[in-house]
Amino acid sequence: MKNSKKKKALDIKKVIGKAKNEKGEFLEFLKEYNIIQLTIAVVVGSAVKELVSSLANNIIMPFVGILTPSGAWRDISFMIMGAEFKLGLFLSSFLDFMIVALVVFVVLKKILKVEIKK
Repeated sequence: MKNSKKKKALDIKKVIGKAKNEKGEFLEFLKEYNIIQLTIAVVVGSAVKELVSSLANNIIMPFVGILTPSGAWRDISFMIMGAEFKLGLFLSSFLDFMIVALVVFVVLKKILKVEIKK
């Protein structure tokens, strides 16, 4: 019975030692591959995308609506053999993408210019 208790105690120590080793490897992985920075970049990138989309939808797109005759350019669609093609929604997504891409390009260009100067 005492042997059984000792064996269980040794097994627990092995498990704890292995867990500490795994924790160290995991932390090393996080540091080596800059996972924390990547996570922050994804979160900030998502927030920037929302901000730029809001700029596009609430500031820029109303001007596009003024330039179109009916003002409802997102509702433009056409039918071919019973299939509806929503051209307005596609153009809206395309313009949104182009605006986001332009903002990212300008910001990255400024950041890389600063890094090159250092």
